[in-house]
Amino acid sequence: MTEHYERIDAFNQEKVRAIGRHVQAILDILGEDTSREGLLKTPERVAKSRLFMTQGYAQNPYDILNSAKFKEEYKQMILVKDIEIFSMCEHHLLPFYGKAHVAYIPNGYITGLSKIARVVDAFSRRLQVQERLTVQIRDCIQDALQPLGVAVIIEAAHTCMQMRGVEKQNSVTTTSAFTGPFMTQQKTREEFILMTGTRLH
Repeated sequence: MTEHYERIDAFNQEKVRAIGRHVQAILDILGEDTSREGLLKTPERVAKSRLFMTQGYAQNPYDILNSAKFKEEYKQMILVKDIEIFSMCEHHLLPFYGKAHVAYIPNGYITGLSKIARVVDAFSRRLQVQERLTVQIRDCIQDALQPLGVAVIIEAAHTCMQMRGVEKQNSVTTTSAFTGPFMTQQKTREEFILMTGTRLH
């Protein structure tokens, strides 16, 4: 077991060194002095932070749900709301952040509540667009648990809009994805929206 973790560490260290070399090259191109004290370890820090922020590639969201899948006859809505999201826009490699609201109506099986948040993390800790992230979370829960329906709403601020381009500081992007009664029954969808406190119509 120890040797296994040592191999993983060595593999990640090589990734850190490889990414760090490219970061240093970017700093050089920007005209910075990479030998000054404040920048000496910046390439390594950036490399480690990027690996952390994209750790979702090494996680299988379906395995996460199936690791805590329990037979249960409960058939009412289960909602986990205000799940914090931190992701990276694949267009500019800048962060977007916000919260996800995820609900499902079981059809014989439930999963551990923390697993819903872990699924959100597994997909968000990748290079993403918010639209795809929303659908991936929905589809994973639908496929793994086969519930009667799934609902996902994500509200996020994008630093690529805040720091550059149009520079709109207070804009929030809302996306949604539904299956089953959340899609076909207005009353069920409205109950979900009311419980999340969002203004989706």
